[in-house]
Amino acid sequence: MTCPHLEYRDEGDGRSFDAERAYCAVAGEFVQPMRADVCNDRYALDHAAHCEIFREHEDES
Repeated sequence: MTCPHLEYRDEGDGRSFDAERAYCAVAGEFVQPMRADVCNDRYALDHAAHCEIFREHEDES
């Protein structure tokens, strides 16, 4: 399952990119590829268990 807060954008921060980049809507910023791997539950990672940004947001909800 993919994190519902992860988006891929080809522009942001006043710039445009050749390839889409991972954007965390909760953090309000572009994230590193490794963070996107967690968001996408790759390599036996789970966003609900391994992402502190997701967990903090869910606790606030």
